[in-house]
Amino acid sequence: MLKERKLGKSGISVYPIGIGLWAIGGKTWGPTSDRESLDTISRALDLGVTFFDTADIYGDGHSEELLGRAMQGRRDKFIVGTKIGWIGFDGEENASAYTSPEKIIVGVEDNLKRLHTDYIDILQWHVNFQDPTTENFIIGCERLKKQGKIRGYGVSTSDIDYLRSFVSTGGPDTLQIDYSILNRTAEKEIFPFCRDENLGVIVRGGLAMGILTGKFNPETTFPEGDFRRSWIENPDQKEQFLEDLRVVDKLKDAFPSQNLAELAIRFIISNPAVSVIIPGAKRVSQLESNFHAGDAGLLTDQEMDAINHIVAPGKGRKIWPA
Repeated sequence: MLKERKLGKSGISVYPIGIGLWAIGGKTWGPTSDRESLDTISRALDLGVTFFDTADIYGDGHSEELLGRAMQGRRDKFIVGTKIGWIGFDGEENASAYTSPEKIIVGVEDNLKRLHTDYIDILQWHVNFQDPTTENFIIGCERLKKQGKIRGYGVSTSDIDYLRSFVSTGGPDTLQIDYSILNRTAEKEIFPFCRDENLGVIVRGGLAMGILTGKFNPETTFPEGDFRRSWIENPDQKEQFLEDLRVVDKLKDAFPSQNLAELAIRFIISNPAVSVIIPGAKRVSQLESNFHAGDAGLLTDQEMDAINHIVAPGKGRKIWPA
Protein backbone atom coordinates (compact mmCIF):
# COMPACT_ATOMS: atom_id res chain seq x y z
CA MET A 1 0.00 0.00 0.00
CA LEU A 2 1.11 3.55 -0.72
CA LYS A 3 1.52 6.03 2.13
CA GLU A 4 -1.05 8.76 2.72
CA ARG A 5 -0.14 12.28 1.61
CA LYS A 6 -1.05 15.67 3.03
CA LEU A 7 -3.52 17.96 1.27
CA GLY A 8 -1.43 21.08 1.63
CA LYS A 9 -1.93 22.93 4.90
CA SER A 10 -5.51 21.71 5.40
CA GLY A 11 -4.50 19.17 8.04
CA ILE A 12 -6.13 16.45 5.92
CA SER A 13 -4.25 13.37 4.70
CA VAL A 14 -5.46 11.17 1.84
CA TYR A 15 -4.55 7.95 0.08
CA PRO A 16 -2.83 9.06 -3.16
CA ILE A 17 -5.29 7.26 -5.47
CA GLY A 18 -8.81 8.64 -5.13
CA ILE A 19 -11.83 8.58 -7.40
CA GLY A 20 -13.47 11.20 -9.62
CA LEU A 21 -17.26 11.10 -9.74
CA TRP A 22 -18.03 13.29 -12.75
CA ALA A 23 -19.09 10.37 -14.94
CA ILE A 24 -21.57 8.85 -12.46
CA GLY A 25 -23.61 12.04 -12.57
CA GLY A 26 -24.68 11.11 -16.09
CA LYS A 27 -25.38 13.36 -19.09
CA THR A 28 -21.80 13.84 -20.33
CA TRP A 29 -20.04 10.45 -20.26
CA GLY A 30 -22.67 8.22 -21.80
CA PRO A 31 -25.11 5.87 -20.01
CA THR A 32 -24.78 5.26 -16.27
CA SER A 33 -26.46 3.06 -13.68
CA ASP A 34 -27.12 4.40 -10.18
CA ARG A 35 -26.84 0.92 -8.70
CA GLU A 36 -23.51 0.39 -10.40
CA SER A 37 -22.33 3.82 -9.30
CA LEU A 38 -23.22 3.15 -5.66
CA ASP A 39 -21.49 -0.23 -5.81
CA THR A 40 -18.39 1.47 -7.23
CA ILE A 41 -18.28 4.04 -4.42
CA SER A 42 -18.70 1.33 -1.77
CA ARG A 43 -16.00 -0.80 -3.35
CA ALA A 44 -13.67 2.21 -3.41
CA LEU A 45 -14.12 2.60 0.33
CA ASP A 46 -13.48 -1.11 0.89
CA LEU A 47 -10.23 -0.94 -1.08
CA GLY A 48 -8.88 2.00 0.89
CA VAL A 49 -9.79 5.02 -1.23
CA THR A 50 -10.32 8.03 1.02
CA PHE A 51 -10.72 11.01 -1.36
CA PHE A 52 -13.92 11.32 -3.42
CA ASP A 53 -14.17 14.23 -5.87
CA THR A 54 -17.46 15.58 -7.21
CA ALA A 55 -19.14 18.91 -8.11
CA ASP A 56 -22.50 20.64 -8.00
CA ILE A 57 -22.73 20.62 -11.80
CA TYR A 58 -21.93 16.94 -12.38
CA GLY A 59 -25.23 15.57 -13.61
CA ASP A 60 -26.86 18.75 -12.26
CA GLY A 61 -26.15 17.57 -8.73
CA HIS A 62 -26.83 13.87 -9.26
CA SER A 63 -23.20 12.92 -8.62
CA GLU A 64 -23.31 14.65 -5.24
CA GLU A 65 -26.64 12.99 -4.43
CA LEU A 66 -25.24 9.54 -5.15
CA LEU A 67 -22.18 10.18 -3.02
CA GLY A 68 -24.45 11.41 -0.24
CA ARG A 69 -26.45 8.18 -0.39
CA ALA A 70 -23.27 6.11 -0.28
CA MET A 71 -21.96 7.98 2.77
CA GLN A 72 -24.99 7.40 4.99
CA GLY A 73 -23.93 5.94 8.32
CA ARG A 74 -20.21 6.19 7.54
CA ARG A 75 -19.51 9.84 6.72
CA ASP A 76 -16.26 9.81 8.72
CA LYS A 77 -14.72 7.32 6.26
CA PHE A 78 -14.90 9.78 3.34
CA ILE A 79 -12.80 12.82 2.48
CA VAL A 80 -15.11 14.79 0.20
CA GLY A 81 -13.92 17.33 -2.32
CA THR A 82 -16.71 19.11 -4.16
CA LYS A 83 -16.95 22.24 -6.28
CA ILE A 84 -19.11 25.27 -6.87
CA GLY A 85 -19.11 27.97 -9.53
CA TRP A 86 -20.54 26.79 -12.84
CA ILE A 87 -24.23 26.50 -11.98
CA GLY A 88 -25.84 29.72 -13.16
CA PHE A 89 -22.70 30.85 -14.99
CA ASP A 90 -23.48 33.52 -17.61
CA GLY A 91 -21.60 32.58 -20.76
CA GLU A 92 -22.43 35.80 -22.58
CA GLU A 93 -21.28 38.04 -19.75
CA ASN A 94 -18.54 35.57 -18.80
CA ALA A 95 -19.52 35.95 -15.17
CA SER A 96 -20.40 33.73 -12.24
CA ALA A 97 -23.80 33.89 -10.57
CA TYR A 98 -22.09 34.14 -7.17
CA THR A 99 -22.00 37.91 -6.87
CA SER A 100 -21.66 38.02 -3.07
CA PRO A 101 -20.20 35.89 -0.26
CA GLU A 102 -23.76 35.31 0.92
CA LYS A 103 -24.64 33.67 -2.41
CA ILE A 104 -21.61 31.41 -2.07
CA ILE A 105 -22.83 30.33 1.36
CA VAL A 106 -26.35 29.66 0.04
CA GLY A 107 -24.85 27.65 -2.82
CA VAL A 108 -22.79 25.55 -0.42
CA GLU A 109 -25.90 24.85 1.63
CA ASP A 110 -27.28 23.25 -1.54
CA ASN A 111 -24.10 21.17 -1.88
CA LEU A 112 -24.53 20.01 1.72
CA LYS A 113 -28.17 19.04 1.16
CA ARG A 114 -27.34 16.96 -1.90
CA LEU A 115 -24.46 15.30 -0.07
CA HIS A 116 -26.61 14.62 3.03
CA THR A 117 -23.85 15.94 5.27
CA ASP A 118 -23.18 18.90 7.52
CA TYR A 119 -19.63 19.56 6.34
CA ILE A 120 -17.42 19.39 3.24
CA ASP A 121 -13.75 18.54 3.58
CA ILE A 122 -12.44 20.53 0.60
CA LEU A 123 -14.58 23.07 -1.28
CA GLN A 124 -13.15 24.02 -4.66
CA TRP A 125 -13.85 27.06 -6.85
CA HIS A 126 -14.77 25.63 -10.24
CA VAL A 127 -14.28 28.86 -12.21
CA ASN A 128 -10.82 28.33 -13.66
CA PHE A 129 -9.94 31.84 -14.81
CA GLN A 130 -9.79 35.34 -13.35
CA ASP A 131 -13.30 36.34 -12.38
CA PRO A 132 -14.54 39.31 -10.32
CA THR A 133 -16.51 36.94 -8.10
CA THR A 134 -13.42 35.01 -6.98
CA GLU A 135 -13.03 37.22 -3.92
CA ASN A 136 -16.64 36.43 -2.95
CA PHE A 137 -15.74 32.75 -2.97
CA ILE A 138 -12.75 33.29 -0.70
CA ILE A 139 -14.65 35.49 1.76
CA GLY A 140 -17.52 33.00 1.78
CA CYS A 141 -15.11 30.12 2.39
CA GLU A 142 -13.48 31.83 5.34
CA ARG A 143 -16.92 32.30 6.89
CA LEU A 144 -17.87 28.70 6.15
CA LYS A 145 -14.67 27.48 7.82
CA LYS A 146 -15.54 29.42 10.97
CA GLN A 147 -19.01 27.83 10.87
CA GLY A 148 -17.48 24.35 10.58
CA LYS A 149 -19.20 23.70 7.24
CA ILE A 150 -15.95 23.27 5.31
CA ARG A 151 -12.52 22.14 6.50
CA GLY A 152 -10.54 23.72 3.69
CA TYR A 153 -10.85 25.21 0.22
CA GLY A 154 -9.07 25.50 -3.08
CA VAL A 155 -9.37 26.23 -6.78
CA SER A 156 -9.50 24.23 -10.00
CA THR A 157 -7.34 25.91 -12.65
CA SER A 158 -4.37 25.47 -14.98
CA ASP A 159 -3.69 29.22 -15.19
CA ILE A 160 -0.58 30.16 -13.19
CA ASP A 161 -1.43 33.88 -13.17
CA TYR A 162 -4.90 33.19 -11.83
CA LEU A 163 -3.49 30.79 -9.24
CA ARG A 164 -1.05 33.45 -8.04
CA SER A 165 -3.88 35.97 -7.80
CA PHE A 166 -6.07 33.48 -5.94
CA VAL A 167 -3.34 32.75 -3.39
CA SER A 168 -2.61 36.46 -2.88
CA THR A 169 -6.30 37.08 -2.13
CA GLY A 170 -6.91 34.25 0.33
CA GLY A 171 -5.46 31.21 2.03
CA PRO A 172 -6.37 28.21 -0.14
CA ASP A 173 -5.29 24.69 0.75
CA THR A 174 -5.47 22.93 -2.62
CA LEU A 175 -5.19 23.18 -6.37
CA GLN A 176 -6.97 20.83 -8.75
CA ILE A 177 -5.28 20.60 -12.15
CA ASP A 178 -5.14 18.60 -15.36
CA TYR A 179 -1.90 16.62 -15.44
CA SER A 180 -0.87 13.48 -17.29
CA ILE A 181 1.85 11.97 -19.46
CA LEU A 182 0.20 13.82 -22.35
CA ASN A 183 0.02 17.13 -20.46
CA ARG A 184 3.09 17.89 -18.37
CA THR A 185 2.83 21.69 -18.57
CA ALA A 186 2.17 22.00 -14.82
CA GLU A 187 5.74 20.90 -14.15
CA LYS A 188 7.16 24.20 -15.43
CA GLU A 189 5.70 26.78 -13.04
CA ILE A 190 2.62 25.50 -11.26
CA PHE A 191 4.07 22.60 -9.29
CA PRO A 192 7.04 24.64 -7.99
CA PHE A 193 4.58 27.38 -6.97
CA CYS A 194 2.38 24.85 -5.15
CA ARG A 195 5.40 23.53 -3.29
CA ASP A 196 6.42 27.04 -2.22
CA GLU A 197 2.86 27.89 -1.09
CA ASN A 198 2.19 24.48 0.50
CA LEU A 199 -0.80 23.74 -1.72
CA GLY A 200 -2.06 20.19 -1.97
CA VAL A 201 -2.30 19.09 -5.61
CA ILE A 202 -5.37 17.14 -6.76
CA VAL A 203 -4.78 15.73 -10.25
CA ARG A 204 -7.64 15.30 -12.69
CA GLY A 205 -7.26 14.01 -16.24
CA GLY A 206 -4.50 11.56 -15.33
CA LEU A 207 -5.82 9.11 -17.91
CA ALA A 208 -6.42 11.94 -20.41
CA MET A 209 -10.16 11.22 -20.43
CA GLY A 210 -9.52 7.64 -21.46
CA ILE A 211 -6.85 8.19 -24.09
CA LEU A 212 -4.14 6.81 -21.81
CA THR A 213 -6.02 3.58 -21.24
CA GLY A 214 -4.82 2.61 -24.71
CA LYS A 215 -8.27 1.40 -25.75
CA PHE A 216 -8.93 4.06 -28.41
CA ASN A 217 -7.85 4.01 -32.06
CA PRO A 218 -8.49 6.21 -35.13
CA GLU A 219 -11.78 4.37 -35.78
CA THR A 220 -13.10 4.86 -32.24
CA THR A 221 -16.61 6.32 -31.91
CA PHE A 222 -18.39 7.64 -28.82
CA PRO A 223 -22.08 7.21 -27.92
CA GLU A 224 -24.71 9.93 -27.93
CA GLY A 225 -24.40 12.01 -24.78
CA ASP A 226 -20.62 11.53 -24.50
CA PHE A 227 -18.84 14.88 -24.85
CA ARG A 228 -15.84 13.10 -26.41
CA ARG A 229 -17.80 12.84 -29.67
CA SER A 230 -16.37 16.30 -30.40
CA TRP A 231 -12.92 14.70 -30.65
CA ILE A 232 -14.20 12.97 -33.78
CA GLU A 233 -16.68 15.52 -35.14
CA ASN A 234 -14.58 18.68 -34.72
CA PRO A 235 -11.77 18.69 -37.34
CA ASP A 236 -9.27 20.52 -35.12
CA GLN A 237 -9.96 18.29 -32.15
CA LYS A 238 -9.80 15.20 -34.33
CA GLU A 239 -6.29 16.04 -35.48
CA GLN A 240 -5.22 16.57 -31.87
CA PHE A 241 -6.87 13.27 -30.90
CA LEU A 242 -4.98 11.45 -33.65
CA GLU A 243 -1.71 13.02 -32.50
CA ASP A 244 -2.43 11.85 -28.94
CA LEU A 245 -2.97 8.34 -30.28
CA ARG A 246 0.42 8.48 -31.98
CA VAL A 247 1.99 9.30 -28.61
CA VAL A 248 0.08 6.40 -27.06
CA ASP A 249 1.53 4.07 -29.70
CA LYS A 250 5.04 5.20 -28.74
CA LEU A 251 4.26 4.47 -25.08
CA LYS A 252 3.00 1.01 -25.98
CA ASP A 253 6.20 0.32 -27.90
CA ALA A 254 8.34 1.53 -24.99
CA PHE A 255 6.37 -0.45 -22.38
CA PRO A 256 5.14 -3.57 -24.22
CA SER A 257 4.50 -5.61 -21.08
CA GLN A 258 2.77 -2.91 -19.03
CA ASN A 259 -0.87 -1.92 -18.74
CA LEU A 260 -0.93 1.62 -20.11
CA ALA A 261 -3.51 2.98 -17.63
CA GLU A 262 -1.44 1.59 -14.77
CA LEU A 263 1.65 3.28 -16.18
CA ALA A 264 -0.23 6.59 -16.48
CA ILE A 265 -1.36 6.48 -12.85
CA ARG A 266 2.07 5.46 -11.59
CA PHE A 267 3.52 8.41 -13.51
CA ILE A 268 1.24 10.79 -11.58
CA ILE A 269 1.83 9.38 -8.12
CA SER A 270 5.58 9.27 -8.74
CA ASN A 271 5.63 13.07 -8.75
CA PRO A 272 6.18 14.28 -5.16
CA ALA A 273 4.21 17.45 -5.91
CA VAL A 274 1.00 15.40 -6.23
CA SER A 275 -1.21 14.72 -3.21
CA VAL A 276 -3.87 12.61 -4.93
CA ILE A 277 -5.01 11.56 -8.39
CA ILE A 278 -8.76 11.24 -9.03
CA PRO A 279 -9.25 8.92 -12.03
CA GLY A 280 -12.91 8.58 -12.93
CA ALA A 281 -14.77 5.30 -12.70
CA LYS A 282 -18.36 4.34 -13.53
CA ARG A 283 -17.89 0.66 -12.80
CA VAL A 284 -16.21 -1.47 -10.15
CA SER A 285 -13.86 -2.99 -12.74
CA GLN A 286 -12.57 0.47 -13.74
CA LEU A 287 -12.12 1.47 -10.12
CA GLU A 288 -10.20 -1.70 -9.23
CA SER A 289 -7.90 -1.31 -12.21
CA ASN A 290 -7.14 2.30 -11.25
CA PHE A 291 -6.61 1.52 -7.58
CA HIS A 292 -4.35 -1.47 -8.10
CA ALA A 293 -2.02 0.60 -10.28
CA GLY A 294 -0.49 1.59 -6.97
CA ASP A 295 0.47 -2.02 -6.25
CA ALA A 296 3.36 -1.74 -8.71
CA GLY A 297 4.81 1.20 -6.78
CA LEU A 298 6.42 4.34 -8.12
CA LEU A 299 8.19 4.50 -11.47
CA THR A 300 11.84 3.53 -11.67
CA ASP A 301 14.37 6.02 -13.02
CA GLN A 302 14.58 3.96 -16.21
CA GLU A 303 10.81 4.05 -16.69
CA MET A 304 10.71 7.81 -16.14
CA ASP A 305 13.55 8.32 -18.60
CA ALA A 306 11.64 6.36 -21.24
CA ILE A 307 8.56 8.55 -20.72
CA ASN A 308 10.67 11.72 -20.81
CA HIS A 309 12.01 10.63 -24.19
CA ILE A 310 8.45 10.47 -25.56
CA VAL A 311 6.94 13.54 -23.83
CA ALA A 312 9.57 15.85 -22.39
CA PRO A 313 9.14 17.38 -18.91
CA GLY A 314 6.94 20.47 -19.02
CA LYS A 315 5.63 19.64 -22.50
CA GLY A 316 2.36 18.30 -23.91
CA ARG A 317 -1.10 19.81 -24.09
CA LYS A 318 -4.34 19.97 -22.14
CA ILE A 319 -7.00 17.54 -23.37
CA TRP A 320 -10.28 19.34 -24.04
CA PRO A 321 -12.32 20.11 -21.92
CA ALA A 322 -10.07 19.46 -18.89
